[in-house]
Amino acid sequence: MAEKIKFSSDEELNLEYMYNIGLSHAKRGNTRDAIFYFDKVLSVEPQHTNALLYKGNALGKLGKYNDAISCYDMVLKINLDHHMTLINKGLALHYLKKYDKAVSFYDKILEKDPQNANVLYHKSCSKSLLKNSEEALTLLEQAIKIDPEYGKKAAGDLDFESLREDKRFKALTS
Repeated sequence: MAEKIKFSSDEELNLEYMYNIGLSHAKRGNTRDAIFYFDKVLSVEPQHTNALLYKGNALGKLGKYNDAISCYDMVLKINLDHHMTLINKGLALHYLKKYDKAVSFYDKILEKDPQNANVLYHKSCSKSLLKNSEEALTLLEQAIKIDPEYGKKAAGDLDFESLREDKRFKALTS
């Protein structure tokens, strides 16, 4: 592994300042500006996990899911269990219609956090699109028990289109 670069406190402050500007742009929806600042941080510290994660998120917002996955893979090389990266890589794979691969990333999170309603919901979405309606409904039910807001979300989610007429789905989302 490469030796960590030593920074003076001024350089570290400048790096964090650039990172925070990138975050600010990302939060306001200025994805291209956010990427610009995250790239500045990464040019100095290529293994800055948060800059990589949020650059990946910004790329995902631009529909550049393969590029986002490249950023997520870099984070996962540094930290195999980086929770947010696992979720976001799963989502990027989902948007690329690689539902089985997305599920494998959701499963990694659920091994350690089986009550994560967000991950249960997204796994349910992928299972629905894989036409595994029974498992999709079971996962959705678990997510809704933890956080009832997922019932409202599922009611309008196109990932559940194949389940719209299912009695169980209707009961969960009404």
